[in-house]
Formats: sequence, structure tokens, C-alpha cells
Amino acid sequence: MTDSLYDFDMDEKMVYGRNLPEAYHKALLALDECGRVNDCPDWNCRQKELSMTMCVAEPLSEPMISKCFIGGPTELEQYRQEMLYGILDFEVEKGNWVYTYHQRYADQIPFIVSELKRNPGSRRAVMTVRDKQADMGSDDPACLQHIQYFIREGRLCCKVLFRSNDACKAAYMNAFALIMLQKMIADELGVGVGSYTHRANSFHCYDRDFELLEGYVKRIRKSIEEDDPDEVTFDYEDGWDEMMEEAKTVIAQKVEELKRN
Repeated sequence: MTDSLYDFDMDEKMVYGRNLPEAYHKALLALDECGRVNDCPDWNCRQKELSMTMCVAEPLSEPMISKCFIGGPTELEQYRQEMLYGILDFEVEKGNWVYTYHQRYADQIPFIVSELKRNPGSRRAVMTVRDKQADMGSDDPACLQHIQYFIREGRLCCKVLFRSNDACKAAYMNAFALIMLQKMIADELGVGVGSYTHRANSFHCYDRDFELLEGYVKRIRKSIEEDDPDEVTFDYEDGWDEMMEEAKTVIAQKVEELKRN
């Protein structure tokens, strides 16, 4: 028995941002301030954790790039291509990986498009990523569970659910690529891009990355105190788009080398 109906075992947080970095940075601050440290036996470590919902009102608005993620333009472009085009799906066929997200949902995209063309007000445009046969017995089941799309007021809105999401090393890249997927589908439907909502039932940071989280949080707080968004963000269309475009040649060469090996 608990003394209050509002005494939860896991904290629930919801943050809002006009753009992706704003929402993501608020989520990191919430994790740092409110997350609870507990055991993570599957990975033999400790973690700081809470349940998080990030709501992004205008996913394509600038600034789109956060400085608080592991990687740069090449890594972000490669991940975008993995999610949109499945450039590493062959790793599943070769037996090196159990799955990729793209391999799980790619054949469902035509249904999403046809369903929303059939009925723009549909609530049935859902892509399932979880494979119950594969994931129930897996040591590394899919973190992303499902994606749902709505057309509201002439714009394609996207809502995603993660069972588990690494706040410091995965969440930003996950969200960025899923927003790019949202845009690709919106373009095919001939509609604008609406809100993006990112739900992680376990939004966490492993103990090996506690210092990384602290560094991110320190930088975010400094940007707020000094009213200097450039401390933690870049504009996508102010050079990052060009750097990601330039990275495509290197990525293509890397993919071809992986295919040969």
C-alpha cells in the first residue's frame, strides 16, 4: 500500500519543445534532476532512469542539431540512411545482426501511405517494430516498439514508443532519424510535417555514462543562464546539411566494404 495514488515506483515526465534540441535538452535535465538510480541486471550495471515523453511541436524548425550527442555529421547521416533506406539491412541477411529497425518496418510503409490516402483521419496507420517471436527470447530485443502516424489539420504527426532508450547515446539520433522518416512519408502524402512525440518507458543513462550526462547538463544549464543557444545547438541548414551530404561518399564506401567482408 502507498500513502498516495501519486506515489509511483517510476517517475513520469513530459517535456515540450518547439524544436528537437529544446525538447531533448529538457529531457536530459529532467533525467539528471529526477531520475532514480537502480540496478540494471541485464547489463550488469547501474542506471539512472525515468519514464519520458518528449513532445516536439515543429520538428523541422531550427535549430535541429544538438551538440549533446555522440557523433558528428557522418554518424548522423549514416543513421539517417539506416532508418530511411536500410543501408545496413544486409547485416541481418549475413547473420551478423538479429534485426534492424528498417528491416522490421520497411514493408509496412506502403500500408501507412495507402491507409492515410484512403482516410486522412485514420487512427490505424501503425507500424509494429516488435517481433514477438524473435524478441521474447532475445538477449537484445528491439528497443523501438511501434510508430503511429496521424494527419491532423493537413500535417502528418508522428508518435513513437520505445520500451527502452539510452538518453545520452541513442535518443537524439533516434528522434532525428524518425523525424526524417516522418518527413519522407509526409512528402509522399503531399502534406506538411506536424508534431513529433517520442515516448520512452525507460529513459535511462548507464553508470558508465554518468559523467557524460553531467557534462551535457552543465553545458545546457550554461546556455540557459547565458541565454546562448549556440552553446548547445547548430542550425541544420547552416552547414550541417552540407557536411552530411559530403559524408555520403565515405558512408557508401564503408557500406561496400562491409558487404565484401
